[in-house]
Amino acid sequence: MTVAATPPAPKLELPPLKLGPITVDTPVILAPMAGITNSAFRRLCREYGGGMYVAEMVTSRALVERTPESLRIISHDDDEKVRSVQLYGVDPVTVGAAVRMLVEEDRADHIDLNFGCPVPKVTRRGGGSALPWKIDLFTSIVQTAVREASKGNVPLTIKMRKGIDDDHLTYLDAGRIARDSGVAAVALHGRTAAQFYSGQADWSAIARLREALPDIPVLGNGDIWSAEDAVRMVRETGVDGVVVGRGCQGRPWLFGDLQAAFEGSDTRHKPNLGQVAQGVYRHAELMVETFADEGKALREIRKHIAWYFKGYVVGGELRTRMALVNSLEELRSALDELDTESPYPGVDAEGPRGRAGSPKRPALPKDWLESRALNADQSRDISAAELDVSGG
Repeated sequence: MTVAATPPAPKLELPPLKLGPITVDTPVILAPMAGITNSAFRRLCREYGGGMYVAEMVTSRALVERTPESLRIISHDDDEKVRSVQLYGVDPVTVGAAVRMLVEEDRADHIDLNFGCPVPKVTRRGGGSALPWKIDLFTSIVQTAVREASKGNVPLTIKMRKGIDDDHLTYLDAGRIARDSGVAAVALHGRTAAQFYSGQADWSAIARLREALPDIPVLGNGDIWSAEDAVRMVRETGVDGVVVGRGCQGRPWLFGDLQAAFEGSDTRHKPNLGQVAQGVYRHAELMVETFADEGKALREIRKHIAWYFKGYVVGGELRTRMALVNSLEELRSALDELDTESPYPGVDAEGPRGRAGSPKRPALPKDWLESRALNADQSRDISAAELDVSGG
């Protein structure tokens, strides 16, 4: 792929990220994204740059019950250096059982717990970014998970948000509890659940967490759309590494840019339309391998089309056709109609991507905010928060 130089910047002196026995030479983490970070997409990202690549979030209950979809989610390619899994759960016993399964059956080298999901179907039952508000429940889950993971020397981390809204922030308390419980690192998305993905991520909160937890790695997440954003976050907040989510949608080569930037190189990937088309087709082929079902794989690739071609000159009718393909043959035919020599469009292909949503009042269980501890009704109902397989 064609690379181009940008104005040189001073080399970022950032050491490798240490997570227990794991060393991540390029301190960049691919954030788990439901329906996105399957083994096909993780392979694409790995081919461009270094880092650690986390599988889609899976619910603890589904994993313990060994549903076929949950087992697919935690499957990894043989050459994945670090098999990273993210769990979601609200019941300490179930979370503990899921971690135990992963450790005893040697299915993961790194486990992350999700306390950041803002999706209403998760938060309305007390899960995701709503859960750290309940200190007793949060503490119990983290301590149980760390205890089970430590039996196999598997590092366990957490990912969270600032809190439920600006009046109910939880990240500093949760970070300290997690550190005292023995987690290997804490990642913070600089938004509240109420913000969803709207507005601007609060990097100052990430800096405050870094200052509050000087003795464990702290990772920053939110609004990293380019390598330059990642470098700026590290310099402004002092974090030990970055977590990249929506910024790599349709741009797996972003991980090449990130590695280059962290190594002090000014080269960046700037693909022309033909090179993007090659990437889309390879992504689709890998999806077919992942799902062993061409129809399902092509349905899954559809959501990626708009991300890949953001900013490029592609006719509306052709875009629509590519977003409705049912086979590799149909996709190949549509891609062959592109002007493959059309150049990289610059800033039009960069910046925010994916659905940001809009600020909204978080959906929460009844009386959730009245106390930082669970009441009797909430304790009885909390296990219902676990979904079938995966959240958002």
